[in-house]
Amino acid sequence: PWRRSAGGAAAAALLLWVVCVLCRRKRKTGEPPLINGWIPYLGKALPFRKDAFKFLLDQQKKLGDIFTVHIAGRYITFIMDPFQYVYVIRNSKQLEFHEFADKMASKTFDYPALSNVKFPDLKENLHRIYQYLQGKPLEIISDHMMKNLQDIFEWKCSQATDWETEKMYKFCCSVMFEASFVTLYGRVPAADGRKVISEIRDKFIKFDASFPYLAANIPIELLGATKKVRKELIHHFLLQNMTKWLGGSKVVQARQDIFEKYELLGDYDKAAHHFAFLWASVGNTIPATFWAMYYLLRHPEALAAVRDEITHLLQSTGQKRGPTYNIHLTREQLDNLVYLESALNESLRMCSSSMNIRISQEDFVLKLEGDQEVSLRKGDWIALYPQILHMDPEVYEDPKKYKFDRYIENGKKKTTFYKAGRKLKYFLMPFGSGISMCPGRFLAMNEMKML
Repeated sequence: PWRRSAGGAAAAALLLWVVCVLCRRKRKTGEPPLINGWIPYLGKALPFRKDAFKFLLDQQKKLGDIFTVHIAGRYITFIMDPFQYVYVIRNSKQLEFHEFADKMASKTFDYPALSNVKFPDLKENLHRIYQYLQGKPLEIISDHMMKNLQDIFEWKCSQATDWETEKMYKFCCSVMFEASFVTLYGRVPAADGRKVISEIRDKFIKFDASFPYLAANIPIELLGATKKVRKELIHHFLLQNMTKWLGGSKVVQARQDIFEKYELLGDYDKAAHHFAFLWASVGNTIPATFWAMYYLLRHPEALAAVRDEITHLLQSTGQKRGPTYNIHLTREQLDNLVYLESALNESLRMCSSSMNIRISQEDFVLKLEGDQEVSLRKGDWIALYPQILHMDPEVYEDPKKYKFDRYIENGKKKTTFYKAGRKLKYFLMPFGSGISMCPGRFLAMNEMKML
């Protein structure tokens, strides 16, 4: 009986697989080449997750610059030609991003969706807050960041009796997290304030390790202690805790003021929003800072050029380096450090690998360059994968090699790059594009330059 039941189960499974294969999506006229994969639901998720860059290059060689792939229940149309990017980026009506991001963020960070009718105009009001990350407000928050970084180093030096060895990623995480936290949310005035921030950081690291799975729509209940850690992190940002912190930023205060206008937004929900903002502030900046330092340290000629540039700037402004000196650099001065910025851009080019995603709001035909047209279905994802551009030998000579001065030409910032003899509008995209462009990109670059 056991053999018969096992055989029956196998037959049923085989029948189910056959049904799934027969009923799976089929390519229609005008649609890009379709890659389904033989595993129901997963499709090509496994080879894509193993090495997305290689997988996409292989498909491009076989199928051309536009193709659709079934990945974990989603159909994603990849646009591989950088000259076609603009037609995706500027089509914000039919190719939407904010609704997708809202749904993912609300589920990941455990707060009600911004589009919820209970909170009219909340999304728009929060987006207006990004003005505090530009212009004069950016200069103020950058000044505070530099001061806090120097305070952290001064404190660490005062606690050390001898040189210590630490893993570089741990060092970057420790310094950048505390500096960002204090700059944005303020100091924890208790005697063990630094310990409290360290505890938040440790929990943050645990949550961040699960973030890719949450973003991939894997239930948090399947991710061990992640749900418990998330709840503990959110509780740190309850109003009764945040009111004790001193010297927070205007951007966080402005967000608090907006949340207080919505009576139906619970205290836990407000705290969850604050936690999400913290993740957005450091989740990608910390690894980006690590890679920037890694490449500089691995290339002595790059480190020497950057140090000479900084030394020259300090001398020209009458400042000195050392534990007893405070350094102050304006945003304009930071922007004029062309070797430092080029080195950072080069590490971002080599290490950034995120997709730029849009969601098709309806069945429609996307018109592209050269009278090319692509039929898209409602609910499909459209993706740009900038790493393909960043590692394109037609755009960047010897793209696998780190060249700290790649973005410098005649002593100035180089912003002109070509492919097949044509000038590219988009040549470096570590912070997204169009409506999905990271609003904190200027602060992130300033942070990395300061460290």
